[in-house]
Amino acid sequence: MAWLRRRGAENSKPNESATNKSRKPPNTAFRQQRLKAWQPILSPQSVLPLLILVSAIFAPIGVALIITANNVQNLSIDYSHCQQLASSTSFDEIPSKYVHFHFKKKVENRPTWRISQDDVSGASNCEVRFEIPTALKKSIYVYYQLTNFYQNHRKYVQSFDIKQLKGQAVDADDLTSDCNPLREENDKIVYPCGLIANSLFNDTFQPQLTAVNDTELDYELTNKNIAWKADRSRYKKTSYNASQIAPPPNWSAKFPNGYTEDNIPDISQWEELQVWMRTAGLPKFYKLALKNETSTLPKGIYQMNIGLHYPVSLFGGSKSLVITTNSVIGGRNMSLGVLYLIVAGFSILFGIVFLIKLIIQPRKLGDHSFLSFDDNTESDSRPATQDIPLREIL
Repeated sequence: MAWLRRRGAENSKPNESATNKSRKPPNTAFRQQRLKAWQPILSPQSVLPLLILVSAIFAPIGVALIITANNVQNLSIDYSHCQQLASSTSFDEIPSKYVHFHFKKKVENRPTWRISQDDVSGASNCEVRFEIPTALKKSIYVYYQLTNFYQNHRKYVQSFDIKQLKGQAVDADDLTSDCNPLREENDKIVYPCGLIANSLFNDTFQPQLTAVNDTELDYELTNKNIAWKADRSRYKKTSYNASQIAPPPNWSAKFPNGYTEDNIPDISQWEELQVWMRTAGLPKFYKLALKNETSTLPKGIYQMNIGLHYPVSLFGGSKSLVITTNSVIGGRNMSLGVLYLIVAGFSILFGIVFLIKLIIQPRKLGDHSFLSFDDNTESDSRPATQDIPLREIL
C-alpha cells in the first residue's frame, strides 16, 4: 500500500513537458466556434421571389445565346467515303446524309465531289465543290472533324516527351516511359516519340477556296497562328542530328527515306502538329486547319481539294470538312442556350407550384397550432417508474 501511495504521489506531480505541449485550442471565436451564423428559413414567401428572379435572368440569357449561335453559318461535308463513292470523271452530288449546312439563304446547288490522283505523289485527292449562298463576314475558319477517335485515353494523353518537344536532344535511355512502345526504331530515337505524334492527322487541305463558274476570285486561307499561343511558344526546334533520330512509323509516307539534315521538321513552325498534340476531351472533335480573319468570303461556288492520307475505317470513325463563321460564344452550338432556358423553365414551374400552394393552403410562419408537446405514445408504451420497487430497479 505504501508503494501504491508513493506511485500515486509521483503521478500527481505536474508534468512540465505536457504543460508546454498543451493541445488546448486558443480562445478565439473561430477555434471555439463562436462565429456569427445565419440560417435562412425557407418558406413559399421567400423562395417565390428568388425563383422569379432566376427565371427573369436565365430566360433572356438563354434566348440571346440561341440567337447568337443561330447566326453562325456553317457547312459540314463528311468525305470519309469519297474514295469509294465519288466518280473520277465527273462531279457527282454528295449523298444528303454526308452534308449538313446552315445558311441564311437557300442553297440552290447541292455539294458535289470527284476523286482524282495527284500527278506527283500518286495519292488520291477528293475534290469537293459547294455553294456559299450569301457573303460570309470575317472571320472564316476551316476545321477537320473526327468521330470515334478517343484522344482522351489516359495512355494516349501521356504518350509524349516534353523535353523532346522543347528541343532537347534526349537520349533513348532518358526518354519517358510514356513513349512506349514508340521510343526507338532501328536503333534510332523516334522523334517525336509517342502515340500522339504517330497518329498525326495528315489529310491535306489546299490553302485556298478555288473559285468556280461565275465566282470571280479565289479565297485565300492561311495555316499561320492556328495553334494556341502557349503551344507556339512551347515547341522548339530540335537539337538532334539526322543520324540520331527516325520519324514515327506512320510518317513513312512523308519521310520515305527517313530524316536527313535538310528535312528534319521544325516543330516550332509546324502548327498542324501543335494543334494535333493538344488532345481533345471527347471522341468527336474539331481541330483548326485553316482560317481567314481579314476578309469576307463572297457568295459563289468554290472548290476545296483534299489529299486523302488518313484512314478512319480502322477505328470505325469519320472525317469531315467544316467551313464556318464564329461568334462571341464560339461555333454553332445551341446546348448552352437550351440549358439556360431549361433552368428558367424549372424556376417558373416551381414558382407557380409554390404560388398555388400559398393561395390554397396558406400557413403563417411560427404557427403554434402545428406544434405538439404531448408525447402520449411514448408515455403509454412504457410502465411508470414509480410503480416498480426500488430493489428491482437496482
